[in-house]
Amino acid sequence: MFTSVNKPLFTFVIMEDEQALYPGLFKCELEGRYVHNDHIIPLLDRAKNDVEISEIGTSENGLPVFSVTIGNGPIKVLGWSQMHGNESTTTKVLFDFLQFVCHKKAFQQEIHQFLSSYTFVFIPILNPDGALAYTRVNANEVDLNRDALDQSQKESRILRKVYEEFQPDLNLNLHDQRTIYGTSEGKSATISFLAPAADPERTVTDARKTAMSHIVRMNRRLQSLIPGQVARYDDTYNENCVGDYFVTAGTPSILIEAGHYRVDYQRERTREFIFYALLELFGITKHESEVLTYKDYFDIPENQVNFKDVIIRNIRVDGYDELVSVGIQYKEMLKNGKVFFDPIVEEIGKLDEWYTHNENDGNKGFALLNYHKKEGIGEKIVTIIDKNTENTLFNSTDMC
Repeated sequence: MFTSVNKPLFTFVIMEDEQALYPGLFKCELEGRYVHNDHIIPLLDRAKNDVEISEIGTSENGLPVFSVTIGNGPIKVLGWSQMHGNESTTTKVLFDFLQFVCHKKAFQQEIHQFLSSYTFVFIPILNPDGALAYTRVNANEVDLNRDALDQSQKESRILRKVYEEFQPDLNLNLHDQRTIYGTSEGKSATISFLAPAADPERTVTDARKTAMSHIVRMNRRLQSLIPGQVARYDDTYNENCVGDYFVTAGTPSILIEAGHYRVDYQRERTREFIFYALLELFGITKHESEVLTYKDYFDIPENQVNFKDVIIRNIRVDGYDELVSVGIQYKEMLKNGKVFFDPIVEEIGKLDEWYTHNENDGNKGFALLNYHKKEGIGEKIVTIIDKNTENTLFNSTDMC
């Protein structure tokens, strides 16, 4: 079982050089939002002499599902990414961590201690069909994170088999969350955590205390990098969710959600922050020895749905008598092997209660959406201009 949150396993301290070295030594070549088996298989082949690579089953469409085993220590951790095929940030993080372990240029003492203390098994892409199609669901349009009880899909049964055979001390359920999430303070939720409930009463069981303690430690590290930008999910119990199922079975489980950071729609900075969180989780870094308890978990602010990607404020739109705001949300679309972000008009109104990642003041001008006056809710937006001044208020080509 994991050590107490107040007693890190290791006593050494990694220098802040980890941040300087990350782009060159620790960051693998996976880039962007579209990641599937064809991208990771060469990386797995390259690492096969350093770690154990196994094909543990096939998807509903017959694509291979792989596992990676790092280390041979007594503390057992199981992680899985891309249970939702279009959530790839943490897959990139796992390969960054793999590159960190396999490289031979820095932190060799720390890596050796990690390898002798932990056995970390991770499934980089649990849903390869969904990853290829860039969809949340699998080939049968099933959300694998709601299939814990039914076990209706091959991918669900693969995960359950690995869990039952490995019997981990901790699970890491790795996902991406949408750009709509923030905190009540108006900051984007760049990373969100959850220690899932074990019952409808949300009892704080020993397994949950363990998960909460590790979240507290990771949050402490992240606050030095992204202060105020870590949130936690509501812990309403759902017996069909995989994390809830495993916690009910007595295994501490942590949900990690990669969220939005500034204009980083490719999630490359978020990826880096989660990498540092994993170093902290595994005791590879050690920071201030302040007293922390699992109860500090509840001080992390809850996720709020309070962000839009773009808001054009203080403008006039045909059909509205007063000044309004136009709220735009990007829709991710796979086109020719690349993910594009189509801006869609989601809402027109006051929008005073909404925060945004990109704001523009229309200065009371009359807005033309795609050069015409009709309202445009649900419409893909190429450009918004001020009819009178011809100033551009929004242009889709300015997207990241």
